[in-house]
Amino acid sequence: MSDWIENLNGRHDGEDRVTFDHPDPARQALDASVVTPLAHLGVLDVHGADAERFLQGQASAQLSLADGYYAPLTGFCTPKGRMLANAQLLRIAEGHYRLLLHHGLVAPLAKHLDKFAAFYKAELEPRHDLALIGLIGVEARALAEVHFDVVPPSLWHQAGNEQLQVVTHPGPRPRILACLPEERAIESIRQLTPHATLVGNAAWCLHDIQSGLYWLTPHHQDALLPQMINWEALGGISFKKGCYTGQEVVARAHFRGQVKKRLYRAQLEGDRLPEPGAAVRDANDKAQGEVLAAELDAYGQAEILAVLSTKEEIGPLSVDGQALKLLKLPYPVERLDPETLAEQL
Repeated sequence: MSDWIENLNGRHDGEDRVTFDHPDPARQALDASVVTPLAHLGVLDVHGADAERFLQGQASAQLSLADGYYAPLTGFCTPKGRMLANAQLLRIAEGHYRLLLHHGLVAPLAKHLDKFAAFYKAELEPRHDLALIGLIGVEARALAEVHFDVVPPSLWHQAGNEQLQVVTHPGPRPRILACLPEERAIESIRQLTPHATLVGNAAWCLHDIQSGLYWLTPHHQDALLPQMINWEALGGISFKKGCYTGQEVVARAHFRGQVKKRLYRAQLEGDRLPEPGAAVRDANDKAQGEVLAAELDAYGQAEILAVLSTKEEIGPLSVDGQALKLLKLPYPVERLDPETLAEQL
């Protein structure tokens, strides 16, 4: 990780977590506005004369939809349909695309894709010189517009230029993500903090959970079909495009209804955060799924995303001895074509 976060007096709690000396960031994000370094996310650029054609054969997104305004969700799979990474895809310029994904998967995905890039005029470039900043709260859109001089776009769309991009993510409060050079990050946050409290990235991760949005981490790489994290319900799969690696398995699972596990949102009756991969158990102590992500909410209770069996009657569930209560997802679990999202203003 870069020193720019430490220069803001942030503390690294492991590779994914940044914290600051501010109490109750989850509550602050609900009641006011916060700004946070998104240290758990990273950037991988793909550029070259064949960049679009190369990505078309690897990504679940229809590349022609990434037009510099719509920034679709996408996924990268093995031939068996298991996800190696999921990402948001931005078009920066002609022949230049940018992937936003979990930082722990930037290098593994680049290594995987490089095996295929050798046959195209396309290069992969992990961008360690770029920073990602998140704004959450009632004033997030207004602050982004004033500070970055761009009108924040609609959901899963982008605005800005080659030096700075702004995208809108879902959540219980407005959320704006900005991608900019590291050398500008400290100045930007310092200009924003009079109007937004500087907090750790757990607040952003909580809003991902409450949005039913899971960013694959190294812990679950090559373990899940895209449908197991509801990726088609978020518009992350184009079923109208041609072939890409893993497409046959992904399409068969969709059209034959063969997905036996799905992403669920839940709350635990307790304040202990389970580790990724922790088993979700039924009354007979049989594992019915596992935890993907967990954060404490504004009331000090653990909220999680978990992949669970789709069987209707599995009875009461628990994680590490804490009772589990299923919560409603903010979207229907059904196919959402990215072609439809691309048309939304």
